[in-house]
Amino acid sequence: MSKETAKCNASFSKARLSRDPRFDGLFFIAVKTTGIFCRPICPARLPKEENVEYFHHAETALKQGYRPCFRCRPDSAPSSPAWLGVGATVNRALSLLRQLPLQKVSQIAQRLGISDRYLSKLIVNAIGISPKQYQDMQRALFAKSLIQQSELSMTDIALTSGYQSLRQLQRGVEKYCATTPSSLRKSMDVSSQGVVLFLSYRPPYNWPYVRHFLCRRAIVGVERVAEDRYERYFTLGETSGFFSAVHNPTKHGFDVYIELADLTQLYAVIQRVKHVLDLEANPLVIEDSLRQTGLPEQMLTKGLRLPSAWSVFESGCRAIVGQQVSVKAAVGQATLLAHHLGNKVTKTDKHVFFPSAASVAKSNLSFLAMPQARKNALLEFAELFTRSQCHFSNTDNSPDHSDILSIKGIGQWTLDYVKMRGERNPDVYLANDLIVRKISEKYPVNANAAAPWRSYLTLQLWQLSE
Repeated sequence: MSKETAKCNASFSKARLSRDPRFDGLFFIAVKTTGIFCRPICPARLPKEENVEYFHHAETALKQGYRPCFRCRPDSAPSSPAWLGVGATVNRALSLLRQLPLQKVSQIAQRLGISDRYLSKLIVNAIGISPKQYQDMQRALFAKSLIQQSELSMTDIALTSGYQSLRQLQRGVEKYCATTPSSLRKSMDVSSQGVVLFLSYRPPYNWPYVRHFLCRRAIVGVERVAEDRYERYFTLGETSGFFSAVHNPTKHGFDVYIELADLTQLYAVIQRVKHVLDLEANPLVIEDSLRQTGLPEQMLTKGLRLPSAWSVFESGCRAIVGQQVSVKAAVGQATLLAHHLGNKVTKTDKHVFFPSAASVAKSNLSFLAMPQARKNALLEFAELFTRSQCHFSNTDNSPDHSDILSIKGIGQWTLDYVKMRGERNPDVYLANDLIVRKISEKYPVNANAAAPWRSYLTLQLWQLSE
């Protein structure tokens, strides 16, 4: 055992013994005597140290023959792709493999601009299993989660998880979970209607701040923010739906209810919900980076999160209508955009879906109260998305940044906003933002010291202005 591994295991041991929820999802504990692996927060009796081994990834534990614990459900732990010391390409590859468990590995390699062989080498070196094995495990764990937490039929779960038949579902669950689908369902007391899931985060999670952030920017008729929840109507490709996320601080997560017309898109929708609420962030690492910038300790917001927009296209629309105006004015324009061009949820309903790029591109936007130059920029932005059909992608790819910047009326601030809230880039510092400039004059900061979490520094400076 290397010194680095021994040091890592010593830290994991302390976190395990204290059941520290801040380490949830950062590592997993496998018990040699039972063949089960758990999360650090598992309520089961603590095993002796000589009987455990530690893994950074649940998939690695599965490959070693361990089966997931029924009590703490390791498949429900928050993901941790970006802070385990692996490269950016590996992080993006794991993200794509997780989001697209049915897409061929060769296609994912092409998206990354690398060869199949090199992708396989990167993933094997990082987590000890092949890209295909990782995808297969993701499918099985997602199916397990649906079996245990929803009332969907086994047939619907099979299709939603990407299995072509019940037999394939049976084989996948048996192979990676060491049990049967029917046994999983019998072990749970499922009484809810529809698709109800619990999504975890690592504490601390500053829900009051997230709630305030989302409330200030909520598009009337599309989104709703209440004391303990965030709700919205959404579209994803050709399907549409609704979700409600209720904060559950006792369990460190959200109880999420989802209505969806096409259940095959459920996995992609769940990923979007995680992004909107920023559930996979590691607040301790981020806070430590912000501390290096020189901000006074008392100015740091504990449990800071960066809520993303539902899509890259929506984030761009918000950024364009928000140029040189207040947040309140920008939300007013976005609400007009939604109610004039978005489809109604029902014919008599006041609720609407955010409009597609195609519907925006076809409009003259005469109902918007803003300069014609800004309307033209919004129209060209929508046309760019319509041409590239990016809004039909479950991974929500953005057009080339150079193409976005080539649009008259779109500058670096708008692009950076899209990168930060649409593409979920954690390392964007809006240096030219009016509020950021104002607060950084009052509290001089070394922005580069916050890398690779400068988006959170931007958010922190926004928060200090309120």
